[in-house]
Amino acid sequence: MENRRDFLKKGTLAAVAAPFVAAGCKPSSANDKWGIDLDSSIDSKLIVPKGNALPITGTFLDEISHDIPHQNWGEAEWDRDFRYMKDIGIDTVIDIRCGYRKFITYPSPYLLKKGCYMPSADLIDMFCRLAQKYGMKFWLGLYDSGKYWDTGDMSYEVESNKYVIDEVWERYGSKYSSFGGWYISGEISRATKGAIESFRTMGRQCKEVSGGLPTFISPWIDGKKAVDAAGGNLTKDQAVSVAQHEKEWDEIFDGIHEYVDACAFQDGHIDYDELDAFFSVNKKLADKYGMQCWTNAETFDRDMPIRFLPIKFDKLRMKLEAAKRCGYDKAITFEFSHFLSPQSAYLQAGHLYDRYREYFGIR
Repeated sequence: MENRRDFLKKGTLAAVAAPFVAAGCKPSSANDKWGIDLDSSIDSKLIVPKGNALPITGTFLDEISHDIPHQNWGEAEWDRDFRYMKDIGIDTVIDIRCGYRKFITYPSPYLLKKGCYMPSADLIDMFCRLAQKYGMKFWLGLYDSGKYWDTGDMSYEVESNKYVIDEVWERYGSKYSSFGGWYISGEISRATKGAIESFRTMGRQCKEVSGGLPTFISPWIDGKKAVDAAGGNLTKDQAVSVAQHEKEWDEIFDGIHEYVDACAFQDGHIDYDELDAFFSVNKKLADKYGMQCWTNAETFDRDMPIRFLPIKFDKLRMKLEAAKRCGYDKAITFEFSHFLSPQSAYLQAGHLYDRYREYFGIR
């Protein structure tokens, strides 16, 4: 015989879960947290022009999380998320890194011998399959040993990736038509020891092994909001000027453009009234060296003391509008599944998804 506590617990859980079980999903943009249907005929009354921005058509997949919580999804949850992505026009998914320090996304013979931990599932195989299922292109992020973050020298990343690049291509690239390119995952902001030669070396190998598939990088701008994520400050006094940013990245692009096809600067480290100045320089430099100019439109908020939560919609809108004004070629984001997905662990992410759909007129 059940006691009162067990009876109430089972009854409450059944009542709350029933609408979502019937719908085949967790609470999403179609329901509030109590399962009450929203009136789908009601739209927000926007007082800005709708759709006057560069839409997000790509996203990172952050399965080796560093400073945001892991959502512990299996393939069913990932399949649902790919459907959510597809519904808003995402055609490109990028594994942000195939390994970070000892955690890896696939059973790499080389990295396992180096002391990395065996993953419970082959995530790269799953991402390639899901990308193929939903008509997307999958880009592979290279291995991050962590030594660059410890030493400031990027050249350490070259040695491990010599083996990883060959492994990944043999296991997945030659098998799946969805395998569409490579992300050279070292994140820099300015002239960094070993960066140019490392980007060139890894980019060259990626292209040679895959028959010329494209590569890209996603650096950050050393702006006023480029602060230590583990610290308490939201801004810093010493930020790079537009002129210095242009000078340093002119030199970097000059050294890497033969083997790096696109650059997607992270857009969250500068203020909203600085977007056009920096974006214009980025586009000018990309055009000069024949590279694609993308934006990494961060969907998390850097302006709050809690790190990291989904961004306020107007902030995302302003960044995407600036990207369109400056003639950018593509917008990707870090990162859909945590900060924009209706099934994210963050309730606000589903609401951001709704506001995004309203703005771009996606039904």
